[in-house]
Amino acid sequence: CGSNALFVIGAHALSTEDEEVMGLLLGKLDYDKRNGIAERANIFKVLPLSRTDKRADRVEVDSSQLAIASEEAEADGLTVVGWYHSHPHITAAPSHVDA
Repeated sequence: CGSNALFVIGAHALSTEDEEVMGLLLGKLDYDKRNGIAERANIFKVLPLSRTDKRADRVEVDSSQLAIASEEAEADGLTVVGWYHSHPHITAAPSHVDA
């Protein structure tokens, strides 16, 4: 993950103290030639998303945002390789809502 991607994720997470944030990671996967299993994700773009659920401990997004992100990735020759979300004021471990 490039330093620009880390900066975007960090800035997004720090944009609010009161609500969780989330976004998608766009990039390309490197596959192991022996077994075809993805061994590394190269992140080239970070897409912060808007939350649709206004409860502070939720990061649900509208499916149209996911479709647009997928189209944007494809147009750039990339794919959605991951996502992130924050946990302000609680542990970084998955919460009961995440499970």
